[in-house]
Amino acid sequence: MDDIDKKILKRLQENARVTISVLSSEISLSMPAISERLKKLEASGVIKQYTAILNPKLVDKQLMALVFLSIDTPSHGDSFKAFVVGEADIKECFYITGDFDYSLKIITKNTSTLEDILTRIKEQAGVIKTQTIVVLSSITDRPSVSVD
Repeated sequence: MDDIDKKILKRLQENARVTISVLSSEISLSMPAISERLKKLEASGVIKQYTAILNPKLVDKQLMALVFLSIDTPSHGDSFKAFVVGEADIKECFYITGDFDYSLKIITKNTSTLEDILTRIKEQAGVIKTQTIVVLSSITDRPSVSVD
């Protein structure tokens, strides 16, 4: 990946709907060259997907919480992972080091829906301890990584 690829990626991160024509003029490369670079970036997996980033508050998701949890044995990990994938309000799940095994980022409608999700989490086989932190505000929430 060279500097031109990085310029393309930065511009796509600003607006994934930017046209090849606009990219071509901004980066001073022909449209076929831009198109070829995009295909390579997609084929290599550098570009995973193009998506719309929604404003949670405008789609009635008013509450964010971080949930840390421990499971009793690693044998329960697969069933827990399957559960997490099926829960639409769990935005992120990380297998972590430290006092807990997993960290979840939940974005949901309100405290009632959070309570429902927490109940389902606690009902999962092997879950022995949880800690929930309600987020009051978000300082930064970058949807992607920097290419610098």
